[in-house]
Amino acid sequence: MKYNELVAISGLGGLYQLMSTKSDGAIVKNLDDNTTKFVAARSHNVTPLDSIEVFTMTENVRLYEVFQSFKIHESEVASLDVSKADNKTIASTFATLFPAYDKDRVYVSDMKKMIKWYGIVKKLNLINEPEAEETAETAPEEAGTEA
Repeated sequence: MKYNELVAISGLGGLYQLMSTKSDGAIVKNLDDNTTKFVAARSHNVTPLDSIEVFTMTENVRLYEVFQSFKIHESEVASLDVSKADNKTIASTFATLFPAYDKDRVYVSDMKKMIKWYGIVKKLNLINEPEAEETAETAPEEAGTEA
């Protein structure tokens, strides 16, 4: 599975793997219980995680970059159960994990989703270290110039 196969579905919690698309919806696999189901386009919006951006004080940042920041800063925060934590705790934890966010436009409900999603993506080992990703991106170019 790859990060670009992950989708969020309006009205349904958690994350899903996009298996196939149809003219009237999509076939997705729930990452929590591995069940596969059809999601009607008439009832739900299917949003790829690749297309989600987070407001910052300067320009929007892709969700993947937010998750990389989470990975870098996660040792600075205590373990958090977002379903039991209060809004103030979630906001302060999110601020530690991703300090650049726009405090006026990113809501606690969004923070909860992102923290939950990060837990799923981390468990699936789909977030690479930023340095490793840059090396992987530049390696083919360097190999191409040497040949």
